[in-house]
Amino acid sequence: MKTLLIALAIGVIGLILSANNQPKQLETINIPYNKLTAAEERVIVHKGTELPYSGKYYLTEDAGVYKCKRCDAPLYNSGDKFDSHCGWPSFDDEVEGAVKRIPDADGRRVEIVCANCNAHLGHVFEGEHMTDKNIRHCVNSLSLNFAPEVKEKKAYFAGGCFWGVEYYLEALSGVSDVVSGYMGGRTKNPTYYDVSYKRTGHLEVVEVTYDPAVISYEKIARTFFEIHDPTQANGQGPDIGSQYLSAVFYENSDEKKSIEKLISLLKTKGFKVVTKVRPKVPFYKAEEGHQDYYKRTKKEPYCHGYVKRF
Repeated sequence: MKTLLIALAIGVIGLILSANNQPKQLETINIPYNKLTAAEERVIVHKGTELPYSGKYYLTEDAGVYKCKRCDAPLYNSGDKFDSHCGWPSFDDEVEGAVKRIPDADGRRVEIVCANCNAHLGHVFEGEHMTDKNIRHCVNSLSLNFAPEVKEKKAYFAGGCFWGVEYYLEALSGVSDVVSGYMGGRTKNPTYYDVSYKRTGHLEVVEVTYDPAVISYEKIARTFFEIHDPTQANGQGPDIGSQYLSAVFYENSDEKKSIEKLISLLKTKGFKVVTKVRPKVPFYKAEEGHQDYYKRTKKEPYCHGYVKRF
C-alpha cells in the first residue's frame, strides 16, 4: 500500500512538472473589423451577390490597390483589372497570398474569400480565354475598398542661390528630385542673365518633387527654414539682390497654412522672419549648368548651412 501511494505521488508530481513545462498558449487578440452596412454584410458575411452593373468599381480604371472592405488587406492591383463585360469588377491576378479559394456551396463554382478575414469576395473562373492569364476573379464591389495610387507632389522654395537650397533639400528621404529654376517674374522663359541683370523680378527657386507617403510638406518646409537665413532681407549670405530673396510659393490653402504656422512659430522664438508667402506662379527650369551644381563640381555650399531653429 505504501509503495502504491509513493508511486501515485510521483505520478502527480510528474504531471504538474510536465504541465509547467508546456509552451504557453498565446492570448487570442480580436482585431476589430470595419463596420459594414446592411448591404455589405449581406454580401461579405452571408455570401450574397450585388446586382450586375451596379457596383461602384465595375468600370473604374484609376491606378491603385483594391482592398478588403472588412479588414483593409490588399487584394488586387489595378493593373490586373480588366473589363469582362460581366457586370462585376474582374481581375486576372491577385496580390500574392491575399485570396483563398474554397468550394462553393452550389457544388459547381469556386468561391474566393479574403485570406485574412474570410470575407466573401465572389467567384473565380478559368478557361474563358479573356486574358493571357486565362483566369477571372469576379468580385463584388461591395467587398472592396479602393486606395488610389499616391502620386508625387511638388513644392517651391526660394532661399538665395538655388545651388545650395537644391543641395540640402535633395538629401531628404522621400525627395526624389530637386530642380533649380525661376519664379515670380514678369517675362516668360527667362535666362540666368535676364534674372541677374535685366531685373525681371524672378527669384531663384527650387522645385522639389517628393512622395507625401514618405515625407510631409511641413517637414520639407521646416528644413528649408533651417538651411537658409529667413531673417535676411536683402539676399542670402554674400549673394545680394532681389533674385536671392526668401520666399515660398504655395499651391493650396493647406501649404499656405503650414508655412504661416512655421513662420509664426519662428517669430515666437524671436526670429524676425522676412520670408514672403506667395501663390504659385509658372516655374521655369534654369539652364543645365545650374542643375546639381554642387554634386557635379564636388564643392560645398558657400552661403547655406544647417542651423536648428525649431
